Amino acid sequence: MEKFTIKDLYKDTETFADKEISLAGWVRTNRNSKTFGFIELNDGSFFKNVQVVYDTTLSNFNDLVKLTISSSIHVTGVLVKTPEAKQPFEVRATNVTIECLSPNDYPLQKKGHTVEFLREQAYLRPRTNLFSAVFRIRSAAAIAIHNYFQSKGYVYFHAPLITANDGEGAGEMFQVTTLDLDKVASSGKVDYDKDFFGKHVGLTVTGQLEGEAFAMAYGKIYTFGPSFRAENSNTKTHASEFWMIEPEIAFCDLDELMDIEEDMLKYIVKDVLERCPEEMEFLNKFIAPNLIEKLQKLLTSKFTRITHEDVITILKDAKVDWEFKPEYGEDIAKEHEKYITEYFNGPVFITNWPKDIKAFYMKQNADGKTVAAVDLEVPGAGELMGGSQREENYDKLLNRMHELGMKTSELDWYLNLRKYGSCVHSGFGMGFERLLIYLTGVENIRDVIPFPRTPGNCEF
Repeated sequence: MEKFTIKDLYKDTETFADKEISLAGWVRTNRNSKTFGFIELNDGSFFKNVQVVYDTTLSNFNDLVKLTISSSIHVTGVLVKTPEAKQPFEVRATNVTIECLSPNDYPLQKKGHTVEFLREQAYLRPRTNLFSAVFRIRSAAAIAIHNYFQSKGYVYFHAPLITANDGEGAGEMFQVTTLDLDKVASSGKVDYDKDFFGKHVGLTVTGQLEGEAFAMAYGKIYTFGPSFRAENSNTKTHASEFWMIEPEIAFCDLDELMDIEEDMLKYIVKDVLERCPEEMEFLNKFIAPNLIEKLQKLLTSKFTRITHEDVITILKDAKVDWEFKPEYGEDIAKEHEKYITEYFNGPVFITNWPKDIKAFYMKQNADGKTVAAVDLEVPGAGELMGGSQREENYDKLLNRMHELGMKTSELDWYLNLRKYGSCVHSGFGMGFERLLIYLTGVENIRDVIPFPRTPGNCEF
């Protein structure tokens, strides 16, 4: 008999009503009495379970009453509609085969578990309602991102994961080496000529620089892959391994870039709301009240555009006892991001940032003090995207690199892009996990990554 999924049954109940069907999945709960029992079965295809009813007419009834949580089974039975009950239908079993009986020490018994405990059981947590919802939304959001860029004619570009370029210039790269570190420690020096690549290399912090090279050939590209930062930070929004989306667009200025950022975000939010209604309803009810309302509001919101200087003026004029006092020429804090989105009652693009706190590759404005950079702040999550118009002038970029004491010889290819057909171009980066925090209402980045890598933690 053809095997169906629980998703099939929910999406087309009428077709299967009063017919014999076959399922396979895992036991979520098993309630029973002397003559009958109820199994909540999940097969991973759908957020909701299906109720399987079994009774003493089954030859292995005495074995079925002993079924434990997470046991795997095959079920054959008739789908019966139950409009008067909590569930719309149930499967009345004619045969149940036990494939694997899970032992009683299975860690996720039917009781409340903290997210901290579940992080210790990361290989099992996708089986819980919370993480079943989160990781299905992660999958849906990833597909939405690809669909958006593919529908707009972008080329999907795979940036290298091993690189000699510290694209952000922050010195937070994980080193990649085949040298015997014990021998290096005893000798007190490193001979990179004997290393695998013959030079100091690390895991990428950004694919932007290489992405710009491909944008100069294809017009518009996007990356979507892992990034690594050896930043010893233990906040709720930092991880050592995370995924980034980084489009680069030729013949595009800062205003056009903001149009793209807004259009992309609205597309993703709309798509996830449509594709994951059960998951979103669960999160809205149990994790983040008003989550759906927040996301729906974004779809009709006007995205404010304001300069960094004007933002600081608003913050200084606010009658708020700031923990971190806002200052011209300096970065803004989380409390400032929250205030400014509430002030404008919606998402805010902050533009023209102080040159001294931004990366070397950003377009230098005529005032000599700011760069054509933009951060997108969204209600409830703060900074979601960061981008800029890139400096297309060879001499200005070279001078800026000299000002920062950078070794230009290692980036001569990047400088050459400004000689060989340079043009106005822009790009932005969006941390995928930051987006998921916004979409799910889950507050900690460790809970939107399947197996999080953070300082002191590389389990599983």
